[in-house]
Amino acid sequence: MRRRPSTVEVMLLTTIVLWSLNLTVSRYILTHGFQPLAYATVRYGLAVVVFIALTLLLERSLRIRRRDLGLVAGGALLVYLNQIGFVYALERSSASVLGLILGATPIFAALAGVALRTETLPPRFWAGAVLSFVGVALVALGSGSQVSGDAGGVLLGLLTAATWAGYSMVVTPLMSRYSARRISAVVLGTAWVGIALTSVPQVRSQDWSLGWEVWALLAFATLGPLVLTNELWFRSLDRIGPARATLAANLQPFLAAALAVVLLSETLAPIEIAGGILIGAGILVARRRRVSAPPSE
Repeated sequence: MRRRPSTVEVMLLTTIVLWSLNLTVSRYILTHGFQPLAYATVRYGLAVVVFIALTLLLERSLRIRRRDLGLVAGGALLVYLNQIGFVYALERSSASVLGLILGATPIFAALAGVALRTETLPPRFWAGAVLSFVGVALVALGSGSQVSGDAGGVLLGLLTAATWAGYSMVVTPLMSRYSARRISAVVLGTAWVGIALTSVPQVRSQDWSLGWEVWALLAFATLGPLVLTNELWFRSLDRIGPARATLAANLQPFLAAALAVVLLSETLAPIEIAGGILIGAGILVARRRRVSAPPSE
């Protein structure tokens, strides 16, 4: 008799699929009329409204203790940089290439832990880190074609991975004191102010007659990969722990690349595929027992 998937397995699978689809959907939106910063402003603005509404409805408060405001500010700065890197990486590169690069996020999370002196890493980690970064180098070498993008897109992808890893480390202390939705409401709300101010020129020049398909996909990219996955991911962490949950989430970059190839008719050069394999191999070699960071969007 075949075993039925458990509730937590369904939540994890849903989260991984939504995260993976986000790259393809966002790439489509950015190539069909939305300017990068205008897209980030609208998407995060809608998400912040939803997070604030849910937090006030369920918790009746957005209060953050004064001693935690420094962590909020640091997290908001990293989210701001993350979104700048994300939208421009997708504009200059392909969703499939960015998906492979984001596979290196756990390596950046571990390096952030070393920098913050929160953990000591064994030699196997450094071997895995070298493998992953060789993989990133191969992806960068293969991204010179017009289909994949350019080296600038790869660098922006690395910025996206590094800032998300840093954000995850910064907000970890907050998770013991506040709910995930309250952290998202406050930190993402603060980051949105910076994104909105930076995007003023693009928002002013944006043509908002984009068609219902683009707006429907934007609603999906907001409510699915940004809002719903936040709740599903942290419930999964609570039930099975971060190590097991993140092990499953390591599939996300490769599923994201596969979906982009299928849905957007993108192509990956053999050297880029080899780079993706090395990134994944490096993650497996460097595997640690404790992982606190979800992967980047």
